[in-house]
Amino acid sequence: MKLNVENLSFSYEDQAIVRNLSFSVKDGEFIGILGPSGCGKSTLLNVLAGILKPQSGRILIDGKEIRGSSPQFAYMPQNDLLFPWKTILDNVCLYGEIHHCKEAMVEKARSQMARFGLGGCESKFPEELSGGMRQRAAFLRTALCEAGIFLLDEPFGALDVITRSDMQDWLRELCTNLQRTILLVTHDTDEAIYLSDRILVMGAPGEGIRREIAITEQNRTREWLYEQGALRGKIHKLIKGIQ
Repeated sequence: MKLNVENLSFSYEDQAIVRNLSFSVKDGEFIGILGPSGCGKSTLLNVLAGILKPQSGRILIDGKEIRGSSPQFAYMPQNDLLFPWKTILDNVCLYGEIHHCKEAMVEKARSQMARFGLGGCESKFPEELSGGMRQRAAFLRTALCEAGIFLLDEPFGALDVITRSDMQDWLRELCTNLQRTILLVTHDTDEAIYLSDRILVMGAPGEGIRREIAITEQNRTREWLYEQGALRGKIHKLIKGIQ
């Protein structure tokens, strides 16, 4: 699904967080969003998801304006938000329970468990899973919504370095088959370089997008990523506002 954001603005009291923000995302594109703390990255996702209402501007999906929440967006926050008293299967099927289609969703979830690295975990509880597996469960819950656009807000931010690296590899491989449009907010420059087709570097609150950077390498490996020192330095300067 193609996403267009046109002159979007949102303020907290008198502080402009997002102001006249415009960008477009092609169908199936993976967009990484970087920027300094407080620049409006998470606010942007909350506005797109319909959690926050913009003061002005438009959000369009395939040319149709979206107002408020839309089933075309699936939002995944940093914390997995799994209910500790529910099994993993019940957690990932929460959308179906809310919308009275749980039986069909349970069948689909069972067929996807192995693909998401959760085979045999259906009857387990969140406390029995590692942090990475919990995030896989949260991602499966997001994917089962069948939305065309995924909004991922620091999904691996709470994980240790090794687990985070493994999850990035897993997500990159998974996304080749998901065929979804994805917006990923992250503070990790390497994560954005490794996963994204294009990176949007945001400036100070209300400033908007400082630069768009296309990542054209298709055969990405960890070795390739380690060699991207010049690109990493360029992005760090953009985030800090250094010319």
